[in-house]
Amino acid sequence: MPQEDSDLEHVVRTMARTAVDNERYFCDLDAVVGDGDFGYSLARGFEIVLADWDGLDRTTPAQFLKKVALVISRRVGGTSGPLWGTAFLRAASAVNDRPSLAGLTAHDAVAMLRAAIEGIKVRGRSDLGDKTLLDALIPMTDALERQVGGGAPDAARTPAELARVAASAARAAADATTAMQAMRGRPSYTGERSIGSPDAGAVAVAVMAERVADAWPGRP
Repeated sequence: MPQEDSDLEHVVRTMARTAVDNERYFCDLDAVVGDGDFGYSLARGFEIVLADWDGLDRTTPAQFLKKVALVISRRVGGTSGPLWGTAFLRAASAVNDRPSLAGLTAHDAVAMLRAAIEGIKVRGRSDLGDKTLLDALIPMTDALERQVGGGAPDAARTPAELARVAASAARAAADATTAMQAMRGRPSYTGERSIGSPDAGAVAVAVMAERVADAWPGRP
C-alpha cells in the first residue's frame, strides 16, 4: 500500500492542487489591476511539483522543501516565482535540524511560516499593509501562533482545529485587502484604482489554507 502523506506533504500537495484548480480564478483576480497571469504562472509551477511528486527528495523536511522551492523558482514566471520559491526555501531553513517529515510539530509550522514571511519581505521589499500575499500570510501566522502558544482562550489543540483557525484568519485578512491601496508590484501602478478589489496573492493564500483545513478531517 502507498504510504500516507506526512502533515507537511499534505499541506504542500494540497497547495499545489489548489493552485492548479484555481488557475482561472486567480488570473481573473489579478487581471483587475495586474497582468492577469498570476494564476497561470502559479499553476504551471505547481503542476511540475505534482508531476514530480513521487521523485521529490524526502530525506529530511528541509530537503523536501528545498526541492519544491527549486521547482517553483524555475517554473513560476513573473515576480511570483522568486517570491514563492524564496518562501519555500526559507521555510526549509527553519527545519534544517529536523530529521524526519513525520516528526514536525505545530511549533515547527509556525517557525516555517515566520521564516517564509521574512524571506518574502526581503525578496519583495514589502511588508504588512502593502496589499500583497503578506497581508494574508502574516495575520494567518499570528493567529496560528496564538493558538500554538496557548495565548488564546479555548485554544485549538488538534491539527484539524489549528488548520481551521489558520484558514479563518487568512480569509478575513485576504478580504480586508479589498479596502487597501497596492504599494508593491504591478497593481501599485494603478494607484487608487487598486482599491476595491482583493489582492490575488492574499486570496491565493486564503484559498490554499481553506483547502488544507477542509481536507484535514479526512486524514488518518
